[in-house]
Amino acid sequence: MTSGLTDSAFLADFAALSAIGATAAGGVDREAATSADGRAREWLRDWFFHHGLDCRVDAVGNMYGCAEIVAGAPYVLLGSHLDSQPTSGRFDGAYGVLAGAYAAAAAASRPEGARFNIAAVNWFNEEGSRFSPSLMGSAVYTRKLTADAVLDTVGKDGITVREALQSIGFHGGDSPPQAGAFAEIHIEQGRTLIDQDLDIGVVTENWAAYKYAITVHGEQAHTGATHMRYRRDALVGASQVVLAVRAVADEFGPDTVLGSVGSFTVEPNSPVVVPARVRLAADLRALDGETVEAAHRSFLQRISAITGAGEVRIDIESAALRPSTRYQDAGIALAGGVADELGLRWRTLPTMAGHDSVNLKSLVPTVMLFVPSVDGVSHNENEYSTDAHLLAGLRMLTATARQLVTGALEAATLP
Repeated sequence: MTSGLTDSAFLADFAALSAIGATAAGGVDREAATSADGRAREWLRDWFFHHGLDCRVDAVGNMYGCAEIVAGAPYVLLGSHLDSQPTSGRFDGAYGVLAGAYAAAAAASRPEGARFNIAAVNWFNEEGSRFSPSLMGSAVYTRKLTADAVLDTVGKDGITVREALQSIGFHGGDSPPQAGAFAEIHIEQGRTLIDQDLDIGVVTENWAAYKYAITVHGEQAHTGATHMRYRRDALVGASQVVLAVRAVADEFGPDTVLGSVGSFTVEPNSPVVVPARVRLAADLRALDGETVEAAHRSFLQRISAITGAGEVRIDIESAALRPSTRYQDAGIALAGGVADELGLRWRTLPTMAGHDSVNLKSLVPTVMLFVPSVDGVSHNENEYSTDAHLLAGLRMLTATARQLVTGALEAATLP
């Protein structure tokens, strides 16, 4: 590897990055545009500077570490995200950003045969925990959301994205580099690779997902003075919604549909008040598009039945579909060839979770890679991938990037 971009340097840099926003249990707490996220971004900006990459920051806080190799040519983008869930593992996203930075710097130092420029990228708010929706920065880049709509989004703490980015100094004004291709490496967040003793996963397609924002309306009342027959308890209704999500998943048999409610806000949230409103976020996921549509219909029927019982009113304020689409076959084949050349044990597999690459593959040829997750643990402070897994992935991404820079996927067809 290029001087200064050694395996030991990578592991030391990853440890330094992991210390920013570290939790006592070994994870990180770096929600988007918080002070901890700001410090991680400052660390990355310094890394770019010290390794000859020009840092650009666009209006929604996406960071790019750019190396111009061929004047006027598009860029191969490499990266992931630095933001985390409120308490999460240190590998999710951050590993892919640092690996992308190392791979970009390595490719820039050996420009022979290059037809593209190269840049590392840190996408804003991939996680969607402080600000909704997730995959926010890459959605703006791919024109699925407008910058103004994102900047005006109010987070769970009442702060807008614009205010939050300004507070940490990353509400930028730079033009983003034009992408010609994208590659992302990420921990698998599942058990397939670790259970099969493999080094690399090459992602073929993403699971489809319906994501719901739901408000259950009841009527505020005194818990000690209101007879049960007069109550319109929003929390009871919301609990029925939670069980409906689980019932839909169970309806389709094991490992076919995933259903979750991950956010739950009770109002007014007093021990002596019957809840008036509950806001919740739910999702249903499946690999097959027809299956997720069937799950969606089943869920709507169950919601109608809860409303029909008469105690509460349920508003599905949004039901956003992220369809299942395939990564380009040429990119899958390219990655498989690279893994073979490096002597890595690999297989193809879909991604059950969403990633920024899901947005990018609709715009440019995209390669998505996984490294193993020990015990499949993720979004948890116990998340872990071994040093050997991380370094194998770094070699894989670096070799893939060098091929992408030569224009290996120029003729690939978008989905």
